[in-house]
Amino acid sequence: MGVPDIVIDTNVVIAALRSKRGASYKLLSQVGTQKFEIHDSVPLILEYEDVIQRYRTELGLSQDDVSDLIDALCSLAHHHDIYFLWRPSLSDPNDEMILELAVSAQCKYIVTHNINDFKGIEKFGIEAITPGVFLTILDEV
Repeated sequence: MGVPDIVIDTNVVIAALRSKRGASYKLLSQVGTQKFEIHDSVPLILEYEDVIQRYRTELGLSQDDVSDLIDALCSLAHHHDIYFLWRPSLSDPNDEMILELAVSAQCKYIVTHNINDFKGIEKFGIEAITPGVFLTILDEV
């Protein structure tokens, strides 16, 4: 079995930037360690950047910090162009792009704090799990 392929929801990135004590931070700090592979798309990267910019002052980040983080995530992720839409599949239309990316990238997991927003994705062979649950899975692999 290879390393797990995942999509990281924006709320996990923000949680990691807010606290160095939680599972989100631990997960983000392990990106690029070959324990798992992350996947991105232009819409997801733009969302990461937009939301981080919105909270930049609160998070104590400079403009350069934001750019460096986005560049790092882009360089460590497998990039995907999305050519199909599965909409509407989810209750929150803003989460559709995450599901579409996970389907395109053939990911096993979407790592998120909003599990309820991804009800029904099992039909695509994908599971929505929290960062803590994903880290537990990594320890078992």
